[in-house]
Amino acid sequence: MMNIMLSIHQVTKKIEGKSLLDNVSFNVPKGSSIGLIGPNGAGKSTLMKLISAYEKPTSGSITFHNKDVQQWNVKKLAQRIAVLTQEGLAAYPIKVFDAVLLGRYPHLGFFQRESKKDYQLVEDVLAFTSLTDLKDQFLDTLSGGERQRVAIAKAMVQQPELLLLDEPTTFLDIGHQLNILKLVKEWQQKDNLTVIMVMHDLNLASQFCEELILMSEGKVVRSGSNEEIIDSDLLENVYHTTPEIIRHPKSNVPQILLGHF
Repeated sequence: MMNIMLSIHQVTKKIEGKSLLDNVSFNVPKGSSIGLIGPNGAGKSTLMKLISAYEKPTSGSITFHNKDVQQWNVKKLAQRIAVLTQEGLAAYPIKVFDAVLLGRYPHLGFFQRESKKDYQLVEDVLAFTSLTDLKDQFLDTLSGGERQRVAIAKAMVQQPELLLLDEPTTFLDIGHQLNILKLVKEWQQKDNLTVIMVMHDLNLASQFCEELILMSEGKVVRSGSNEEIIDSDLLENVYHTTPEIIRHPKSNVPQILLGHF
């Protein structure tokens, strides 16, 4: 039997009469990797804000471990859910080590200082994310890809059960995109992490997510495996363009090609 960590039940979100989400429902099993895909304005980022309790739904419920996310203590929720946006970490003049250490904040009591255990955890995570050589550099001297790796390291020392990624590779070149997603995949497998990521690149979503949820105009069009979702007719109806479906030469997962010239 699946261990359901997160449940989205008939969630609707309206702002000034405009519907951003309309009756969205799905479950997220522990240890799974879910990709939210769909065109701009589909409601993906809005849904992520509701899952993290940053905003409240107009109706419906989102439960994390059978408790509504709005009823969780903010600090307790931050111990178990980490959020990483496309902007990642701002380029502040702060050392990489100190930026990553900030991920321990939700676990500290009032006026409590970090312990040797916290510092060792940061060292271990820096090694895992290949950032040890950069730990004394300042964030504002790093590239976008390096800063995004620091953001993941900061999330890792938070030791969450659920990681929310909102277009984490948007501003990165293809090399850094792959490095970031491989890093998340390794973390997921190592710690049985649950991951929900908003992805625009359908090919990367197909490679790195076990289940895809296709959204359009605030609704779930269909959810399923990449075999079920990366379908020419289905994608044409949502994206209004005709993709050619091919197979990845190594992983054999479905991939799309666009354009007829």
